[in-house]
Amino acid sequence: MSTNRGFRRGAIATLPVLLVIAPFGAIFGAIATQAGLNLYEAVAMSVIVLAGAAQIASLQLLSEQAPAIVAILTGIFINLRFAMYSASLAPYWRGAPLWQRALGAYLMVDQAYGMSIRRYIEFPEDSLIDRMGYYFGIAVPTVSVWFVSTAGGAVLGAAIPPQLSLDFAIPVTFIAIFAPMLRGIPNLAAAATSVALALGFHALPYNLGLILAAFGGMGVGSWVENRFQPRSRGSA
Repeated sequence: MSTNRGFRRGAIATLPVLLVIAPFGAIFGAIATQAGLNLYEAVAMSVIVLAGAAQIASLQLLSEQAPAIVAILTGIFINLRFAMYSASLAPYWRGAPLWQRALGAYLMVDQAYGMSIRRYIEFPEDSLIDRMGYYFGIAVPTVSVWFVSTAGGAVLGAAIPPQLSLDFAIPVTFIAIFAPMLRGIPNLAAAATSVALALGFHALPYNLGLILAAFGGMGVGSWVENRFQPRSRGSA
């Protein structure tokens, strides 16, 4: 009963997000077919990789004749955030069955992490069953829509008119999910540094500016936290 309650909460909370995930998946499906993948290959990439930003970035590089190793490394660097997501969720999932943690790791997407960690922080009284149910209530619909919309975009392909400019769905999704979580000086410093570096190095080839921005943001955020956090604890 508690699992169903948590799942329902998550499924209801993720409904607005699905309106953005659908065009996001369609964009990837269209890009995949334009890059030479067929329907089954496009869907297989979504099922295996299950990381929209990395999938799109890698395919764009391959379509621009970038070396395969550059495309692979770009996908890996972009997906390094999932290691931090996992470390952040681990304390809240402690005690959950192995199969739930393994399935949750596979289904981990930005929306499931961002919305779940916000719920965990705001409602620490939730039971483990409620926390896991809430996570899966977000992850299962989100991933399902991603798979279906990928297939739809691959089928439609070039039929999606370029003037729709659906690319806005990608940054808007990230901003809506993570902006409310930017609390404290370290988080704000990391975000500001990442934005500044991404804009400053946007002209670099092979999305290298994005990689530099990611590492720069993490480095500055970590430095600020180490610099000021001990001082705040000592003065308390």
